[in-house]
Amino acid sequence: MSTLTIPIDDELYEKVRSLSWVRWSRVVQDGIRKRMILETYIRNKSISEADAAFCENMDWHPVDELPIEQHVIEDIRKAHKRSLIPVKDVSDIFR
Repeated sequence: MSTLTIPIDDELYEKVRSLSWVRWSRVVQDGIRKRMILETYIRNKSISEADAAFCENMDWHPVDELPIEQHVIEDIRKAHKRSLIPVKDVSDIFR
């Protein structure tokens, strides 16, 4: 297995050292894999079964990283306006 060494500033180094129980190599490996899956998803609009299993295990999906499209925001706003019902009394909720 290869090793990668990266420079970090002293402040971050102290924070990393204070969390000695964290397996930082695992954190970095997972972060790199997530980035690779995201780039593949952006190119192909799909991911492999192995990558899907990894995403499921991480409770993450590459679509989570994409910006929300404007039409989705507008649809949510329209639905929110339609769902408002004036309530004067608790019994009005159960009509």
